[in-house]
Amino acid sequence: MLLLALMPLSTGVLAQSGEDFKPSGKPIVKIFANYHSIFSDGDAANAFQITRAYLGYEYSFSKNFSGKIVLDVGDPGLGRFKLTAFLKNAYLKYNYKKFTVSFGMISTTAFKTQEKFWGYRYLYKSFQDAYRFNSSADLGISLNYRFTDFLSADFSIFNGEGYKLVQLDSTFQAALGVTVKPVDDLILRIYYDYMEKDAAQQTIALFAGYTIGKFSLGAEYDRQLNHGIIYHKDFDGYSVFATFKVNNKWKVFGRYDKLSSVKTDHEEQVWNLNRDGQIIIAGLEFNPVKGIKLTPNYQGWIPADADAHVLHGAFLNCEIKL
Repeated sequence: MLLLALMPLSTGVLAQSGEDFKPSGKPIVKIFANYHSIFSDGDAANAFQITRAYLGYEYSFSKNFSGKIVLDVGDPGLGRFKLTAFLKNAYLKYNYKKFTVSFGMISTTAFKTQEKFWGYRYLYKSFQDAYRFNSSADLGISLNYRFTDFLSADFSIFNGEGYKLVQLDSTFQAALGVTVKPVDDLILRIYYDYMEKDAAQQTIALFAGYTIGKFSLGAEYDRQLNHGIIYHKDFDGYSVFATFKVNNKWKVFGRYDKLSSVKTDHEEQVWNLNRDGQIIIAGLEFNPVKGIKLTPNYQGWIPADADAHVLHGAFLNCEIKL
């Protein structure tokens, strides 16, 4: 009788034992490539490109502790056809219930939400990343707390140099973000960061994203004062983007950006004139199998400089993800 009484208890113990956490990991492989033709003032340029490759590994040590290391192989802007590897991520993360802390070379919080909602990073960077408001990763520590299902906040302290320039100094960037999801289909976020040396660089970012059925719409506004910690180098702009999911394999998307900078006291023109302007992106995303995306698209650039030429680009972008 005692044996029969203990059988349910022993079965439960065995089941619980079978559910114990097992440390595990997985490789990270992601490749961005494209073929494009760019037309301007009667001239044309054609090229194949591998714009980026992410290679790494992530591992869960326990239910609460995990780590990640990723190498970013891309063009550092040093010259044509040169690819250089940078340490994009190398961090330890602790997660307990509603609280998360990450330490090391981590992803920044400036535009992570916008980039995820945009969804086409392999094709074109999100606004802040594209126009150099902030870096996508940096040395530092980030704390996130989810107060409720619809409200969370994050506070971070970064080195302020980005992941391509790891410089040791006493200048740090402090960042605070608040994310609100009042309903399941709507996400709102406000972000602010501050970094001071010769001048005080400050960034404010506002974002709203809404999804209804197969359609999603996102919009963000970004403004930065004293860019690069240099007085009076201010600029701002906005980005609007939308996606319609036709079916499980096809999506239609579009995006419009506008960036504007101001004129400083000692210059005859705005300080960022060579990057100011508008971009228009439209295309189709085809997902033939899991892990592969093929995206024919148009990218048009309208410069703010009246002496510069309008650019028209026909692209075929590809993302390979393992």
